[in-house]
Amino acid sequence: MKKLWAFALLLISASLHAQQIRIATEHISLVYRVNQHGRLIQQYLGSQLTPSGADTLIQNNQEAYITAGMESLLDPAIRAVHNDGNPSLELRYVSSTTTTNNGVNHTAITLKDPVYPFTVVLHFEAFYKDDIIKTWSEIKHTEKKPVKLTAYASAMLHLDANKYWLTQFHGDWAKEADLQEQYLTTGMKILDSKLAVRANMQQSPFFLLSLNQPSSEETGTVLAGTLAWTGNFKFGFEVDELNKLHINAGINPYASDYSLEPNETFTTPAFIFTLSDHGKGIASRNFHRWALANGVLDGYSPRLTLLNNWEATGMDFNEEKLTALFDETKKLGVDMFLLDDGWFANKYPRNADNAGLGDWEPNKTKLPHGLGYLVKEAEKAGVKFGIWLEPEMVNPKSELYTQHPDWILRLPNRDEHYYRNQMVLDLTNPAVQDFVFGVVDKTLTASPGIAYIKWDCNRMLTNAYSPYLKDKQSHLFIDYTRSLYKVLDRVRAKYPHLPIMLCSGGGGRTDFGALKYFTEFWPSDNTDGLDRIYIQYGYSHFFPANTISAHVTNWGKQSLKFRTDVAMMGKLGYDIKVSDFTPQELQFSQEAVKTYNRISDIVWYGNLYRLVSPYQENRAVFQYTSEDKTKSVIFSYLMNVGKNDQFNLVKLQGLDPAKKYRIKEINLFPGSNSRYHFNQVYSGDLLMKEGIQLLPGWASSLTSNILEITAE
Repeated sequence: MKKLWAFALLLISASLHAQQIRIATEHISLVYRVNQHGRLIQQYLGSQLTPSGADTLIQNNQEAYITAGMESLLDPAIRAVHNDGNPSLELRYVSSTTTTNNGVNHTAITLKDPVYPFTVVLHFEAFYKDDIIKTWSEIKHTEKKPVKLTAYASAMLHLDANKYWLTQFHGDWAKEADLQEQYLTTGMKILDSKLAVRANMQQSPFFLLSLNQPSSEETGTVLAGTLAWTGNFKFGFEVDELNKLHINAGINPYASDYSLEPNETFTTPAFIFTLSDHGKGIASRNFHRWALANGVLDGYSPRLTLLNNWEATGMDFNEEKLTALFDETKKLGVDMFLLDDGWFANKYPRNADNAGLGDWEPNKTKLPHGLGYLVKEAEKAGVKFGIWLEPEMVNPKSELYTQHPDWILRLPNRDEHYYRNQMVLDLTNPAVQDFVFGVVDKTLTASPGIAYIKWDCNRMLTNAYSPYLKDKQSHLFIDYTRSLYKVLDRVRAKYPHLPIMLCSGGGGRTDFGALKYFTEFWPSDNTDGLDRIYIQYGYSHFFPANTISAHVTNWGKQSLKFRTDVAMMGKLGYDIKVSDFTPQELQFSQEAVKTYNRISDIVWYGNLYRLVSPYQENRAVFQYTSEDKTKSVIFSYLMNVGKNDQFNLVKLQGLDPAKKYRIKEINLFPGSNSRYHFNQVYSGDLLMKEGIQLLPGWASSLTSNILEITAE
């Protein structure tokens, strides 16, 4: 009997050891196997190999989801402290399942501790045509008392290359998404945020990782990854003593020990990544294609062009001023007028940023007839009406602050800390969730016809204490983000397709955790045309153009044409005093809006090629090409050109080599003629192999050109 039992155990062990699990897209393969100890091992991550199945011959032995307290010396993906105080966890393979829905393969791998009733399920969604893999984990247990989690990664990936180069997107207010690339040496490099509510204010939650050598747009192996989470995040890049790289991605566990109740499931946010063997350009296009269909609300729906009043009026306005701007909106030719900050509060009027925030009734002095009157007047003028909200925040000088001091995140025995003269509401409190939803719902129901919301969030979380969470303060950072999603779920249940801009003092919230609720985001308060080239260049690595709001303003010393050409690469808007335009500037802007409406489908949904980087030359060139390769638009910008600058021909991409194309400059300023002489048709093959000269005998700083390329 003992021999039979031993033989059965041997068969089970052999069966597990033979178990292999493949998560695959058209060009990417991620393979796991089970070793002789029942542990899940990442066997391969890379491009699809031929013949099929060749990746299973690679014999890596790194545990897929490393646990704390056992034998590994690496930074763990998960750490748990059990009821008896034992801080160890072992995870052994139990089972895996794969299902397919709408072309997406979902694989779930179940792992369990052999000693404690503790389970982790690793989830993977493989988007075959997009070459995107989305992965997250579920953590649960049935111990008698809560288990303390001190680490809970969404994913762990292991790579083996000669060298590694990490590109991060760092910055601050008005200088967001600045590229910084560095060679990774032995040890740990961490990209993280501890700012919670405005988590992305300095460090963006996405990265590029080049293997063996720095990648270019068209060459090199690069992994692009991001976390779908609107809160504290952490990416750990650990190069071990064998020169292997281990990526740990998930919620930042800083000050966030989590008490997991029996039978409760802790679901981590998704880590989303792609892998390209042909440079950063393909990685970006993979993300754009995936985001339009899966990552952004109504990705393939038209976006509204708009005129914002902020630069024209600030908070100093009344009904007469605003209704006059409706006529300017119509004259400009955009779809909508957006009323920004300053329209609300009566006891403490919102005339500056130090009062009124939280009191969301229209100011009777400025707007005696309310928002509904403005909506109707806008409709009479032939434009839509949008509104600015910042419902998660409060000024100390407000009725809300006085009436609900227990609704505010603040330390009970410290001086209050203000940023932009405001504080954060305790969204973990269900009553506050009801209030925030009510702000949105009341605004929309009281003034039917509001067509757009700009949802702002102008401060990070500091000096925070939740009266509602009481003895579970370490849950605050996690529960706040989850509570925000609860509110947004309610908003979207009632208003499923209302366009809403995700704004957070600029790029403080730029992630796919939030974008499933929003149609676009505000990448930066900095609208200087020159600076925006760099900012929009950075965001373009992960986000499609129709999500990147880009407004024409008076910021910067460039011409109106230059600033407009830059804004036309994203989701076009205006925040400018139209009445100050000269007749030629007004004519140019009106024609620019018409031109944008004509080419917007190519910009929004086409394939982006970053032909010349502003980090490498004193110019930048971008190309958007339709999926069928019949139309393309080139945006070319000269920056601060030096006398020794030499600019080569620019080779186009994404065209059909067999097609013939005609090139025409568009968006010209009235009274000017194109200095290009593209007076013939060109083969796609020639345009891609030989290129075109984008400097027709001149090179003047801060000038720009847009070229339209059409197949004949």
